[in-house]
Amino acid sequence: MKKAGVSIVLRGLLALCLVCAFVSVRAAPATLVVLDFDLLEDHPDPSRAADQQRRLERVRTVFADAVAARGLYRVVDPAPAQALLAELRRQQEFMHRCASCQVALGRAAGARLVAAGWVQKVSNLILNINIQIRDVETGRVVLTKSVDIRGNTDRSWERGMSFMVRDIATRREANPAYGL
Repeated sequence: MKKAGVSIVLRGLLALCLVCAFVSVRAAPATLVVLDFDLLEDHPDPSRAADQQRRLERVRTVFADAVAARGLYRVVDPAPAQALLAELRRQQEFMHRCASCQVALGRAAGARLVAAGWVQKVSNLILNINIQIRDVETGRVVLTKSVDIRGNTDRSWERGMSFMVRDIATRREANPAYGL
């Protein structure tokens, strides 16, 4: 009788350990490398080029910081992939259009996922911010998000990106596998 009681307790402890291990693995956010954003515009305005570049860098930073702060992903440093990125940039105009480039950059950075972003500028009034997240192992797209913004200002770009991240977080709460 005593052996049966000990056996049941040991089985219960083993089951509890397995559940805890599963929960801790599920709770750890997936690693994500965020690539530089591309700009698509049909009528470039050289007088606005510096502002556009600064905004591209800013929305990349806002996205990376916000998804990390919300625990949606663990953002990894893209520095290990910089040499490869420079080489690929000589071959490809836009990283968001090159799935194999994204996968290679994600592997080089040591990430499970890679985010490629781009801003499509229709005019100074109408812009579109896009994110696509790809699984590095399978090459499969796990998330595509887009938000339209009005106005070509720092504030409109940041508000658009903040909305996008907030929407990802809301959907993740409802479906823990969203964007993974």
